[in-house]
Amino acid sequence: MHTAVTDTHQLPQIQAPRNDGIPLDLDWVASVQANTSAIERRAKTLPGRRSVKKNYQAAWLCKAISCIDLTTLSGDDTENRVRRLCAKAKQPVSPALLDKLGMTGLTTGAVCVYHDMVPTAVEALRGSSIPVAAVSTGFPAGLSPFHLRIAEIGESVAAGAEEIDIVISRRYALTGNWQALYDEMKEMRAACGHAHVKAILATGELGTLRTVAKASLVCMMAGADFIKTSTGKEPVNATLPVTLTMIRAIRAYQASTGFKVGYKPAGGISKAKDAITYLSMIKDELGDRWLQPDLFRFGASSLLGDIERQLEHHVTGSYSANWRHPIG
Repeated sequence: MHTAVTDTHQLPQIQAPRNDGIPLDLDWVASVQANTSAIERRAKTLPGRRSVKKNYQAAWLCKAISCIDLTTLSGDDTENRVRRLCAKAKQPVSPALLDKLGMTGLTTGAVCVYHDMVPTAVEALRGSSIPVAAVSTGFPAGLSPFHLRIAEIGESVAAGAEEIDIVISRRYALTGNWQALYDEMKEMRAACGHAHVKAILATGELGTLRTVAKASLVCMMAGADFIKTSTGKEPVNATLPVTLTMIRAIRAYQASTGFKVGYKPAGGISKAKDAITYLSMIKDELGDRWLQPDLFRFGASSLLGDIERQLEHHVTGSYSANWRHPIG
């Protein structure tokens, strides 16, 4: 039997004070720069410079699980699929493996679904501390009439969603209409009420890292609790250069305002080794406080299966087949 990774687990409960936002500071926005070549060099070297093995790797992978928004956003979603997803969120790794790792009680950070599946997810997770996140505001394009997007937020909150993943209007960022983006984000934040709001920037459609940095800053000024890379539906989703750009914007915002804003990379993160790379970058750039699920999440559907296989290899010395770790 391997030695225990840890004997306690931080359940995914909101702890950090919410970001109240600040008045839009256009001078600050105008001054934002992004050294693309330097950012890309830093991102390229990180995977080779951050390698953990054995118990340390297992501990990082358990941390990654606790920060996953376990997600299903398919047109063929059914209530039974969502119930199975919620069961997996409550028991993400087999009890036998968790006992050997000393991680009894490990859960994912949240379950993320479309609005129609919120009541099913809320009921399936009742009695746990796992929140339900709902994608909203005309996800993924965000091009439905604004009053309907606001109403959609209200419906999801009323149905029990504790987190709302909204999509911004990309055209405001692409045309530099930062006042319009700020006003939109502020109204969406207000519509969420007590529910925490994650602002999806759809970074693969914003063109440049400088635009990503500016959009990140404006959404935080308007009160976003999290900034998130992607819907997962764009041709390019979460990348390390985009992540570095966004978390440095978070660091600058925290240094200036005192507010801690969370970060969520989403789309295309499916391997355990990639999860460790992202966590390493967060630790290096923002510090240990951002390694808790109230300030960091992975938006993922297949990542958990690969992590579970790696943990089984750590405990038994053998890799299992993918079909042994189904979600839906």
